[in-house]
Amino acid sequence: MTDTWWLNPCKAIDAQAYEHALARQQQLTKPAGSLGQLEALAVQLAGLQGQVKPAVDHLWIAIFAGDHGVVAEGVSAYPQEVTGQMLHNFVTGGAAISVLARQLDAQLEVIDLGTVTPSLSLPGVRHLNIGAGTANFVNGPAMTEAQGRQALQAGRDSALRALQGGAQVFVGGEMGIGNTTAASALACALLDCQVTDLTGPGTGLNAQGVSHKVAVIERALALHAGQRGDALQTLFNLGGFEIAALVGAYLACAQEGIVVLVDGFICTVAALVATRLNPASREWLVFGHRGAEPGHRHVLQSLDAQPLLELGLRLGEGSGAALAVPVLRLACALHGQMATFAEAAVADRPA
Repeated sequence: MTDTWWLNPCKAIDAQAYEHALARQQQLTKPAGSLGQLEALAVQLAGLQGQVKPAVDHLWIAIFAGDHGVVAEGVSAYPQEVTGQMLHNFVTGGAAISVLARQLDAQLEVIDLGTVTPSLSLPGVRHLNIGAGTANFVNGPAMTEAQGRQALQAGRDSALRALQGGAQVFVGGEMGIGNTTAASALACALLDCQVTDLTGPGTGLNAQGVSHKVAVIERALALHAGQRGDALQTLFNLGGFEIAALVGAYLACAQEGIVVLVDGFICTVAALVATRLNPASREWLVFGHRGAEPGHRHVLQSLDAQPLLELGLRLGEGSGAALAVPVLRLACALHGQMATFAEAAVADRPA
């Protein structure tokens, strides 16, 4: 294996900015700790951004799309053409994430890594054509090493565009019919969990559909069991193009110093893969929400993640992370704009 850029060091946290931000929090006109998670979030962002008063003004949202060969096993409630149709919906402004991006004044880019829809060509979409979706992973690897590397690089390229665009926070989203099956299989392989614990209804399967999905994942895990200890090969064996792109984006953001706001189950599994490939990347991940997909809770726990919201979401597209952006912005505003006890001439607690 030649270039292994994902192993490059992640940017170090600015300890001085972190300590100064922590000291500032303790001087603001409120009882210590009374703003809970918002205090820790502001201080964390200060350390990551290297400034005592962090900001989340410039937001980059990248949606990665790809189809999945495992859909041939009947694991989804929706037909595969939906992936390509949703790409059109993203760029014409009708999808949930399109609405959220407008509301948040975010830069939105849509990247098609490879769908089953032949010769798809949509204005405003970056078509990379890595393949007509992944292969069916119950029969062999989901992607070749060359395809996997291309997908990782596509994510990295998006992160570098975000950097060039002055982004302070990166939100990755995904679209791909069948991708909760791929994410569940990946998470099971990496966490050595029971398939039933990490497999849910996805886009709306009934109990029988979920049982069938579990059986399909168990077949795939048995086939690829020999490579379980290798996180990269496990990604290529069981993942999707869009999941690999998310992994690449998260790792590149950590290397370049862009805060990552992680979305739901599929994105959190990509975050898990990223931390297995380069553990220092964990510092750069903020988790937007805990979704309704049952496996999400397990994966969040494995990452020791404290998500900001819990709204019963299961849409994907980066929507849950986008909904958490105002929380980040308000945490920064409170941290930066509240008066200290000295400034407000308010008596502090006796030492």
